[in-house]
Amino acid sequence: MDFRPPQLRTVNVIRYVTPLREGGSLPAIAEADDNFLYVLKFRGAGQGSKALIAELIGGEIARALGLKVPELVFANLDEAFGRTEPDEEIQDLLKASVGLNLALHYLSGAITFDPTINQPNHQLASQIVWLDCLLTNVDRTPRNTNMLTWHKELWLIDHGAALYFHHSWHNWEEQAKRPFVQVKDHVLLPLATELDEVDATSKTILSAEVIRSIVALVPDEWLTGESSFQNAQEYREAYIKFLLTRIEHSDIFVKEAKNAAETVI
Repeated sequence: MDFRPPQLRTVNVIRYVTPLREGGSLPAIAEADDNFLYVLKFRGAGQGSKALIAELIGGEIARALGLKVPELVFANLDEAFGRTEPDEEIQDLLKASVGLNLALHYLSGAITFDPTINQPNHQLASQIVWLDCLLTNVDRTPRNTNMLTWHKELWLIDHGAALYFHHSWHNWEEQAKRPFVQVKDHVLLPLATELDEVDATSKTILSAEVIRSIVALVPDEWLTGESSFQNAQEYREAYIKFLLTRIEHSDIFVKEAKNAAETVI
């Protein structure tokens, strides 16, 4: 089967609809010039462009694995956009986010996934647990599942807390081989009984070509501010090496997840 590198559309934000005040990053529902609504993630918020990088890489890896993720788009924010916003906090956020941001297609009518009502099958649960172990995603707990039910299907959202190693880049090569101990808190861990099978399949899908094509989507303007790297491409190569190393040594985080599952009551 021919491999097709992923591509993201670019839209222009034309209307700020309403803030979503869950969490500290102040995402918002916004309308773009393609007449669709999006959940807009701002580069000027909280963790800045690193949260957008994690969102982009995490979302597109999930999509490559066949999991359902709302369409991701680059969202351009014009300098004049926030001038009429009366809320000073939001106005400051908009001013700090001029340029390229990231947005997810808004799933109108979707409801928050409730593990006490709906439970995915063991394969799907194992796929999601495996993904989050790869990405070191700490934000898929019973308290905050970051999953939606839409048209009776499970959709993954909000990967901005993944790849948390990149907030310091300290010993990142070593961290690529570490187990993901936070998997013990994963909302789907009790259902993840097919991790070995999912591990074998996922490693086949996530080739070096696939990982490189996903990381290549990250805009150069988001890859700044790290003294460890000379330029954006060197920065980008570090993400690629981290992910490929982690995939190669996936048996480490799979073992951790299986051991954690045994302790779940």
